[in-house]
Amino acid sequence: MEAQARGLLETEPLQGRDEDTVASADFPSMLSEEEREELKAELVQLEDEITTLRQVLSAKERHLVEIKQKLGMNLMNELKQNFSKSWHDMQTTTAYKKTHETLSHAGQKATAAFSNVGTAISKKFGDMRNSPTFKSFEERVETTVTSLKTKVGGATPGGGSFEEVLSSTAQASAQSSGGGPRRAEEEELQC
Repeated sequence: MEAQARGLLETEPLQGRDEDTVASADFPSMLSEEEREELKAELVQLEDEITTLRQVLSAKERHLVEIKQKLGMNLMNELKQNFSKSWHDMQTTTAYKKTHETLSHAGQKATAAFSNVGTAISKKFGDMRNSPTFKSFEERVETTVTSLKTKVGGATPGGGSFEEVLSSTAQASAQSSGGGPRRAEEEELQC
């Protein structure tokens, strides 16, 4: 039986011409009654062997599962190992390496571009603050704040910087909406 199985396994695969010959042949009419009986017996024997091999394979698979359980290997561990191996294999491919390099290079260029944009915006704000239009606007605000302080009840000598003028304007408008000039005078007396 094993010799027959080895003989079947060791046969050469059919070549293109041989396949055509086998496909066009009419075997039932070419076989004698005796050959048919032998082939039927061989068919039954092969089916029995296949059934036996399936049973042996099933028993071996159960034994494999038992051994893995005893060793503490479970499905989750195997999946993790397979995933790790697959991830490592993928990272070693040239396509992954090229993609990684391209994306890294693109990220570096984007970072440089954002940095340049930030620098340009900062420079523009600096230029704008030093422009004659902004200076004129700043002087008008200072004049307005000074006049408001005078009306509300006291001005600081020298006018102060733009930031001081803005904060004092905000304070002055808050005081004037919260109780008028009398309240502002009372708060200044308390200071």
